[in-house]
Formats: sequence, structure tokens, C-alpha cells
Amino acid sequence: MDTASTYLDGNAAAGPLGDILGFDITTTVGRCAGCRSTVLMARCRVYDVGPGLVLRCASCNGVLLRLVVAEDRAWLDMTGLACLQIDRTEPG
Repeated sequence: MDTASTYLDGNAAAGPLGDILGFDITTTVGRCAGCRSTVLMARCRVYDVGPGLVLRCASCNGVLLRLVVAEDRAWLDMTGLACLQIDRTEPG
């Protein structure tokens, strides 16, 4: 099975996650809790064929993050991320 056509890059999650978190997560660096690799979140694999989004590690394909949004609630599971490095400097 060719999995290349079944997922999008991490930028596909920018809008939905930005709405929840209030910042662009695709510019952050995450560390996979499974294989411990670090990667720019924009390079993650995004699967959006279910009731929400699933971001998977580009190295080991482990689940990093799950997001489900309903009418007035959202569920965010970041169990697969050992940490998330967020640049707090102001642009410009």
C-alpha cells in the first residue's frame, strides 16, 4: 500500500491547531516520546480521515498528537510528544 497519498504534511494542521492553541504549532520543534527524534512539526504526517486530526512522527510513525473538534468542545491529546520547543521571540 502506498501511504504517501494517505497523509498530508504538518502544515495541514496549522489552522485547526492554531485555533485551539493560539499559535502556529508548525513552527515549533517536537520530540517524539517513542523514538526520541526531534523534528519541525511542519514535517509531521497528518492524517485527517477520521473525526479529527492525527499527527504522526516522520521518523517512526508513532502518534504525536490527536485533535478532535466538535461544536463547542475540543479534545487535544499530546501524549506522544515528549516535549515541544516553542520560540517566544517576536518576529521582525
